[in-house]
Amino acid sequence: MDNIFFGNNKVDISVEKAKIWRVCNQLRGPYGSTDYANIIIPLTVLRRFDCATLDTKAKVLKEYTSHPDISPKGLVKIAGKQFYNTSPFTFEKLVDDVDNIYDNWEVYLDGYSENVKNICKNICNNGLLSLLQDMHKKGVLYSVTQSFSDIDLSPTTCDSIKMGYIFEDLIGRKYQDANAGEQYTGRDIIWMLIRVLMSEGCDDIFNPGKIITICDQAAGTGGMLSTAYSYIKHYNPKANIQLFGQEINPVAYAIGLAEMLIKDQDASNYMHVNTLKKDCFPNQDMRFVIMNPPFGQGWGNDENDKGANDDIASKAGQEAAVIKEAGKDKSRWGHGLPKKSDGQLIFMQSAINKLAKNGRAAIIENSSPLFNGDCGSGESQVRRWMLESDLLEAIIALPTDLFYNTSIQTYAWIISKEKRKERKGKIQLIDASSIFHSMNELGKKSMGNKRREFTEEDVNAIVKLYKDFDSADSELSKVLPNTYFMYRDYTIKQPLQRSYAITEERIKNLLNKGKLSNFYDESKIYAWENDDTALDQKELDKREKTRRKFKENKAVYDKIMKALKSNCSDRVYLSPEEFKPVIDKVLADTGATDKLIDLIADGLSVMDKNAKIQTKHNRKTKQNEILYDDETAENEQVPYDVDIEDYMSKEVLPYVPDAKWFFEDGEIKNKKVMIKIGAEIPFTRLFYKHSEPKNPDDLETELKELDNLFDKAFKEAF
Repeated sequence: MDNIFFGNNKVDISVEKAKIWRVCNQLRGPYGSTDYANIIIPLTVLRRFDCATLDTKAKVLKEYTSHPDISPKGLVKIAGKQFYNTSPFTFEKLVDDVDNIYDNWEVYLDGYSENVKNICKNICNNGLLSLLQDMHKKGVLYSVTQSFSDIDLSPTTCDSIKMGYIFEDLIGRKYQDANAGEQYTGRDIIWMLIRVLMSEGCDDIFNPGKIITICDQAAGTGGMLSTAYSYIKHYNPKANIQLFGQEINPVAYAIGLAEMLIKDQDASNYMHVNTLKKDCFPNQDMRFVIMNPPFGQGWGNDENDKGANDDIASKAGQEAAVIKEAGKDKSRWGHGLPKKSDGQLIFMQSAINKLAKNGRAAIIENSSPLFNGDCGSGESQVRRWMLESDLLEAIIALPTDLFYNTSIQTYAWIISKEKRKERKGKIQLIDASSIFHSMNELGKKSMGNKRREFTEEDVNAIVKLYKDFDSADSELSKVLPNTYFMYRDYTIKQPLQRSYAITEERIKNLLNKGKLSNFYDESKIYAWENDDTALDQKELDKREKTRRKFKENKAVYDKIMKALKSNCSDRVYLSPEEFKPVIDKVLADTGATDKLIDLIADGLSVMDKNAKIQTKHNRKTKQNEILYDDETAENEQVPYDVDIEDYMSKEVLPYVPDAKWFFEDGEIKNKKVMIKIGAEIPFTRLFYKHSEPKNPDDLETELKELDNLFDKAFKEAF
């Protein structure tokens, strides 16, 4: 992306981009094309530091030479920034001595402050010095250093916005083949998020000297934080902006930390940490949270890695840490755990947990957090909590092909802890999936899966839809009450009416239902004997115990089967009272217990509306109460605002006149929760547009044309 919009200004990175990627010509041969970015990105970061130290380099070097024992704090004060370099070298001076290029590089890197040295360790898999040594052995270190010395990346000529787009181009190329869950967020997407996020409820951020805290708990290279910083600084230069970030990937963390240092941000607020294992800023409320957590990446570890692990920058022990946090009284994600294969709604809860009383958040997710999980699941409970707490302000469907390495559709969730009056109790859904410009029509090449981007015109259109709220174009925006997305999950059952008989078919049903599987199950023994899975001693002992029990029960089982098959008839009994003496007599000599006989009788029964309705005497009410058949149970999702009796009279009773509804509270982790209340957001369904099927005559014509084309091609080929 050569020309990028910011406010009314364009950011041109064409010169810097061309110079940086020209370095590839020197790498070609000793390195493969897949290695280029791994070399160019670290050196671009270091050249950025090199340029940023030039204005005070002479002062720092003079003071350090005169007073070698000067403290790091003293050097920071002289440098006027949080980093410095005490070596006599710069990129320009390194190339003055071709014979000692590597040795001088060692001295140069050793002269940096500890925070930059930390970046050098993390920015490459084996450290920057190891990379430089390899380049020296392959004879390209000098020429590459010389090329970078000609690139001006100083903060005065290349501000944070421009540098952000340079990094985007570099990282976009590096990660365009990465997994969908590791996507890099383009600056055009971030710009849209920030414009929407700050278009309402943010008058206070323009007050001079205002302290504004911004957090990203999946910070990557810090692009979201940098863009938010630059946006606010553009309109309020006197704002005191404090950035907070956490990132698990060491290379991305190193790049992000570099930009934080150059922005004179507190380096201790940008942490190399797994957010699912630790909140680095537990007592800091955030005015804004902006985040793109990984898509489809699980929070559960492998079966062999469930124990605790103290390394807060690794995934090891992540599952144990998540579960431990969930059990706390004021957990970051105490409203429900999603399935282990997807941690997006954990990040969502963590983001909301960080927000101040007037906090706002913009979070990118894929489609699964909208509807995954049945009623009572962790996902449903999180959505329900967000709706009941009136936290969700809007969801924006983004175009596909917007990221470098995934074509899937994504959604921006806009969260607010202090909605304006008109938005209270409501959610705005915006379909922005058709608002974009293709890279081709903008005269740009696609990069990986990124074939589309937002222009300023596109962002303005999305922001307008958002700000217009309930007066926005109804084809692209819908405003609905929170309760629209909630439902009560009722169980509908019919009275217990079952007929009983001994027939070959009912005996098969008895076995298929597994009524006797705990007494004797030959198929289970067969499965175990053909199972090659390695088992622990506890499971082996359990299976052996079951085998012994089955062996003891086999004689009785065989007698039961023989007795049933010998007494098959067409006689049907319409109540258990009628059938009880019959089945007792049939199985009298088999050795079956009364409990087992009752189980067999139940297995030989089927629902029959001609049978007697079964009842049970209630000692408290002294009334006979109708029993309801669990096998007839069906779930009905009833809209939250619809009365169940009205629903039954219109949707159920006309078809099943004797049906009854059931609705019960449940208990999750000792906290009483109405688990029969669910929530989902059917975004696609709400914007579905019916298209009329084609006329059969037109279809026939098209098929004939295709058939003729095929015949023609076939004749030409042969």
